[in-house]
Amino acid sequence: MQEIIGLISVIMVFSIPLTALILGQVRGTQKLKAKMLKDELELEKVKSENFIAETEKMRLELNQTQLKYANSEDTILVGFEKDQIKSI
Repeated sequence: MQEIIGLISVIMVFSIPLTALILGQVRGTQKLKAKMLKDELELEKVKSENFIAETEKMRLELNQTQLKYANSEDTILVGFEKDQIKSI
């Protein structure tokens, strides 16, 4: 009986630090995953802002080109512009 009690006490003494090590590793992994998720969200936010800025830039360039063609006296360019606008 004393052997079993001694074995159980030895197992208990060694299992507590092992449990703490395993839990520490799990917590570290969870913190790393949370940081990665935060970085991914920030990256998606930057991508979205970049897309909006590029879209706005293209819209302004299109408006500028349309104004340039609208002020043009060249009949070929004016006809070409009308065809392009109809196709959009």
